[in-house]
Amino acid sequence: MYRRTTRTLSPLLLLRRSYSTPASAAGIVPKPLTSILIANRGEIALRVNRTATLHGIRTTTVYTDPDAHAQHALVTPHAYNIGPVAAYLDGEKIIGVAKRAGCDSVHPGYGFLSENSKFAKRCEEEGLVFIGPPPEAIERMGNKSESKDIMLAAGVPCIPGYHGPNQDAAFLLSEAEKIGFPVLIKAVKGGGGKGMRIAHTPADFPSALVSAKSEARSSFSDDVVLIERYITTPRHIEVQVFADAHGNCVALGERDCSVQRRHQKILEESPAPFLAPDVRRDLWTKAREAAVAVGYRGAGTVEFIFDNDTGEFFFMEMNTRLQVEHPVTEAVTDTDLVHWQILVASGLPIPTQEEVEAKMSGHAFEARIYAENPNNNFTPDSGFLQHLRTPPTTDDVRIDAGFGQGDTVSPHYDPMIAKLIVRGPTRDAALAKLRAALEQYEIVGPRTNIEFLKRLAAHPAFVAGEVETGFIDKHRAELFAREETPAEVFAQAALALVVRENIPQRGDDPFSVLGGGVGFGGGVQARVVEFVEEGGAGEAGRTVKVALVQTGRGEYDVDVDGTVYTGVSVAGAEEEGGSKIVGFYPHTRLETTVVRSEDVVVVFQRGKEYRLGLPRPGWFAKALGVAEVRNSVVAPMPCKVLRVEVEVGSRVRRDDVLVVIESMKMETVIRAPHDGVVQKIVHKEGDVVKAGVSLVLFEEEEPAGSE
Repeated sequence: MYRRTTRTLSPLLLLRRSYSTPASAAGIVPKPLTSILIANRGEIALRVNRTATLHGIRTTTVYTDPDAHAQHALVTPHAYNIGPVAAYLDGEKIIGVAKRAGCDSVHPGYGFLSENSKFAKRCEEEGLVFIGPPPEAIERMGNKSESKDIMLAAGVPCIPGYHGPNQDAAFLLSEAEKIGFPVLIKAVKGGGGKGMRIAHTPADFPSALVSAKSEARSSFSDDVVLIERYITTPRHIEVQVFADAHGNCVALGERDCSVQRRHQKILEESPAPFLAPDVRRDLWTKAREAAVAVGYRGAGTVEFIFDNDTGEFFFMEMNTRLQVEHPVTEAVTDTDLVHWQILVASGLPIPTQEEVEAKMSGHAFEARIYAENPNNNFTPDSGFLQHLRTPPTTDDVRIDAGFGQGDTVSPHYDPMIAKLIVRGPTRDAALAKLRAALEQYEIVGPRTNIEFLKRLAAHPAFVAGEVETGFIDKHRAELFAREETPAEVFAQAALALVVRENIPQRGDDPFSVLGGGVGFGGGVQARVVEFVEEGGAGEAGRTVKVALVQTGRGEYDVDVDGTVYTGVSVAGAEEEGGSKIVGFYPHTRLETTVVRSEDVVVVFQRGKEYRLGLPRPGWFAKALGVAEVRNSVVAPMPCKVLRVEVEVGSRVRRDDVLVVIESMKMETVIRAPHDGVVQKIVHKEGDVVKAGVSLVLFEEEEPAGSE
């Protein structure tokens, strides 16, 4: 949280004030909450706990077996284990814990229960206050088909499409053809990018429909979809609305969430850049009308598609909960929206639209830090957080995190590690702070998207505010351009390994000095360290040898494949377990963090991350009986096999679908890298496999006419 205390009144003061309001006289009797069960995990659980505790409200958290040592399970002494992986979706079990713990209310966070009208209704039936909108509003706005009917009746513009009950595949295809391709297939009870597929042509439609329905069933237990026109150059703009039981509904500005991958947001900002004042005001008005149309109460987000080509905007959906990106709104409106949720649930009023607008100022960004590999189509990753260093929090830099160093990012849940939120008086100022903060972020363990976010925040088109949902694909060449690793990176990494000895040496470790990975023993003055630079997608990286010759106490000559630095003196910092090394070169001084993670050395230098492999000794694979399988399609992440689309003996062409996998509730299609014949199905439907495990083996088909 920002260090500054937001200017919100305590529940007690607001309670006193509310007795004089007309709504109170009409019979609304506020009742402050005293004990909240937080029915979610990760950073939102910590976020709700922080605000509730600040206002004297006792909190209780729940956790599953994989999350027994997670941060949210440790944040309060009142915590209950609810069992297996999927238990966060077990409403009855969570209600039982709330009653057993003596809670008077339940905060669902922004998980699936937050938009589950049946769960909200059950809370009411059990005498628990559901900190969210009324069940009827959730039901009406959670169903994307019904919500569009409501919006049309209220005069809110909607995207042309079909959102009726007929789910016959042939009928849906005919409707798509009427709308005109490309079309978006979307689960009516979807959210978070799940159950969404784009069909660019009629030929794409059948497989996209099957995939969307399958993912919708898995995520929402409902496979009904709608079809709507896919706008080719859209912006995703959403308005944060809030309504109380006193007839007050406000819009707290808008957020631009256009920069996305896999239909999920990774970088949000408020206000949306370069909107005409009349358009901005119209968006707020339409969002408030949408909320009023369903008798809304609490926090909600009305999402619009803005057509960059025409300047039109259309209602897309309403998320009946607090959004992941709500901190950017808090930053520019000086509010605590979780506190507002508690106030509304207690029957208290919120400020008026005029009061909200009087406090709006500045610009804010939120960057989502994910465990994922952008170079492999942003596939999720998981694993132990061996090293974690974050930028310092200030009045303008905030970090909402669900993990700390030593924690494990589970393959069972969403891979978001943290949210980095910055603000400034202008967009340019806030963006400069975002870039600076990202350069100070260091994570070693699972792959992350931090380097990608740095490139994104520095891209000229993004700096100019030229955003759209296809931004990443449009600028893919620049965003994924390979940059040569500076020679000093290899030099610092070698010095760290040899001089500072920050990597424990063991005789049974083939990558250690004693095991032969570096190629020399202790006490020898001339040493050679070999690294393999990480290559691009599908490319092998170059091998680089670094020769070190000690010329004096703490002084070395360093040769990086012919680039020579003489008289390099070395100092080490004691913090971070000795992982930081300072090198004084003839031309510069370098402060570098070097951390080894298995057979990879991760280097952080001058605001950038580099990954250098330590090559395996030649005897290592042979000794373990490891053989390279040339034509093996492997799992890119820990996953469950959902469908196998081929059989042994099947002839496949490049890009044909081989296997469909699921990880963290997202489906991923694994395609053939080239033409061939399937030799073996290694894992069948329902199997749970680790990253890097073979799924399908096939023999490459020789070109026609070859011998």
